[in-house]
Amino acid sequence: MGEKYDGRQSPTLRVTTKEREVFLPEEREPRKPTWQQKIAASLRIRNDYIRILLSEFLGIFILVTFGVSCIAQFVLNSSNFRFNVVAVNLGWGIAVALGVFVSGEASGGHINPAITVAFAVLGRTPWRKVPFYFMGQYLGAFFGALVVYLAYQNALDVCDHGIRQGPYSENITCSTAGIWATYPQNELIATWQGFVDQIFSTGLLMLMVMAITDKRNMEVPKGLIPIAIGLTILGLTTGFESNCGAAMNPARDLSPRIFTALSGWGGGVFSYRNFNWFWVPILGPHIGAIFGAWFYNICVGLHWPPLEDTYRLR
Repeated sequence: MGEKYDGRQSPTLRVTTKEREVFLPEEREPRKPTWQQKIAASLRIRNDYIRILLSEFLGIFILVTFGVSCIAQFVLNSSNFRFNVVAVNLGWGIAVALGVFVSGEASGGHINPAITVAFAVLGRTPWRKVPFYFMGQYLGAFFGALVVYLAYQNALDVCDHGIRQGPYSENITCSTAGIWATYPQNELIATWQGFVDQIFSTGLLMLMVMAITDKRNMEVPKGLIPIAIGLTILGLTTGFESNCGAAMNPARDLSPRIFTALSGWGGGVFSYRNFNWFWVPILGPHIGAIFGAWFYNICVGLHWPPLEDTYRLR
């Protein structure tokens, strides 16, 4: 009888039978790499920091491209009854889910500087990696805004006749600055109200992210995490969009705002209310995300029994 291969022997061992000598698959001469494999190998990046940057870049690029294009549809086709605020909110939920699907395994799918900082405060993300998260997030959001602008440039010209107008400009005919960045619904919304809005809504977002990704809570399957986060965004934008656009993401707001300042809308996108607004969707989400993360931990996350006790209870 020939010697049997039981899986514990060396993979280079030959197995013989009465009929013939059999070579194990590992022992065969390796195939020569194809030209596609050679190119892929030459492009592969092994630096963890650069991988994080590229992953976050692509994830938030998807987020901004899908989300801002939904707002462009709504503003530039206001007579189209089929596209309304509900569709915009649904679009943002899908945009976030797709962004997390794209970047979730490679970088954690933060695609939001406020979430990155909150995770760093909790010790879940090393501080030395935060600048690379930021670079990817802010650059990706900027280029996402650029893509939407190129896609809708002709429609913008029809709407405002080539005169890019900011929020509440004098003699305004078609305000398009709000397609890219967020502004208060009207002049009756005070700056402090918008600031509280951003703290509270982003706090809820971070709380839900903590719950969804907590492996000791409901054990959400990894493939369903992006969908759960997207549904959270849908609920938050539906509930908090009215005040000031429900940004909840500094990169989603600041990078497109910078883009509009450079693309014809001018400095008014920053000087609005004597420079007493643009900082609201930047600072508010950072504060809210930290509060939301700690609130979840104080109420739930810190009180799980040790793992062995958890398994014993079950």
